Amino acid sequence: MTTSPERGLALVTGASSGIGYELARLFAADGYDVIVTATSLDGLQSTIEAVSATGVQAIAVAADLTSYEGVESLVAAIQGVGRPLDAAALNAGVGLGGYFVGGTALEDELDMIQLNAVSYVHLTKRLLPDMVARGAGRLLYTASISGTMPTPYETVYGATKAFVISFAEAVKSEIKDSGVSITLLMPGQVDTKFWHRAHMDTNKLGLGEKAAPSKVAKEGYEAMKDGKDRIVAGMTSSKLIGNVINNLAPDTVKADLHARDAKPDSGLEQ
Repeated sequence: MTTSPERGLALVTGASSGIGYELARLFAADGYDVIVTATSLDGLQSTIEAVSATGVQAIAVAADLTSYEGVESLVAAIQGVGRPLDAAALNAGVGLGGYFVGGTALEDELDMIQLNAVSYVHLTKRLLPDMVARGAGRLLYTASISGTMPTPYETVYGATKAFVISFAEAVKSEIKDSGVSITLLMPGQVDTKFWHRAHMDTNKLGLGEKAAPSKVAKEGYEAMKDGKDRIVAGMTSSKLIGNVINNLAPDTVKADLHARDAKPDSGLEQ
């Protein structure tokens, strides 16, 4: 199967599972050919099958977005398709839980900053100019309600998401009359592999209720289609925290509330 210039072309990063997998399916259902990327092609097989089943093409790209060279290789693959990119969901990201002092490793935190924040800047810098020149395009950034509060025991993770929120809003202000939209997807807890990979299986957040990734992706995708500024997605409790509490409470209070639920082993306490 070859790509069709009559179809739109979309990009989804972090597309191997979770929210990214669901976003890829949504783009495909709307008739987009979809460029899907993750660190390995093996991890993308289920996504490729789901996208291809709709009759569009899945273009799989293995790229390590924690490195400059990895991001550049993805950009080259996008350009190699030979068609303009109509939409991009920058979704790749990881978490990391634990004690900042005496717990988490600096190398892991720096890799997380590269993936969760630097790659978003890098890809936006490469992809946005063409969209602005055409006067059309949609960008969806997966952030988090964690970006609206200090996040003890996820200290660096929350900071990366705060960066994404600030960055997206600043860029959007600069291009507000360009015809290109930027939407922030800001979920709370989502039922994905995030918690295990972040070593957060035993805290209250990791063991607590979570939203289905299909629900979160759908809410974000619809907000992107509507050109909305942002959407706090997922559970009703997440919407309350993201839309109300975090807009009213001081940072010290928000930090203490988050620490209570994110502290290692807090979910095992009686």
